[in-house]
Amino acid sequence: MIDAAEISHEAEIVWLEDIENLDYVRQSLDRLPTGKGRPAYHRDGRMVGYALLDTTAKASHASGTFRRRVFWLLPHDRDNQPDGLYAKSAPAEAVDPRTLEPCVKGYKTERSEGGPPSPAMKALGITLPL
Repeated sequence: MIDAAEISHEAEIVWLEDIENLDYVRQSLDRLPTGKGRPAYHRDGRMVGYALLDTTAKASHASGTFRRRVFWLLPHDRDNQPDGLYAKSAPAEAVDPRTLEPCVKGYKTERSEGGPPSPAMKALGITLPL
């Protein structure tokens, strides 16, 4: 779980893909050598975005690294396998990318969880976060 204080120095989120086509992205806080620039990516799958830190962000005294959010997807995620493991759910670290902003953790929504809105919600035009 990401604590709000851990992302309080974010200045911008850089998206490498159009997030309108993604129901969810996985997010993690990675220890990186700098607060700016595109980080190296060492997971399976692909990086779809990352956070840039403002000039007031300080490196860890112990490691000299910065904690930055990285947004990513694995090969078996819903965008690649719509009928696969996450057809009607999402991984624990997943959030709807449309709910993300600098310094905002984001949250799951009906869309990110793979479920359509209820008929009543559709009729009223309501989409609620989970």
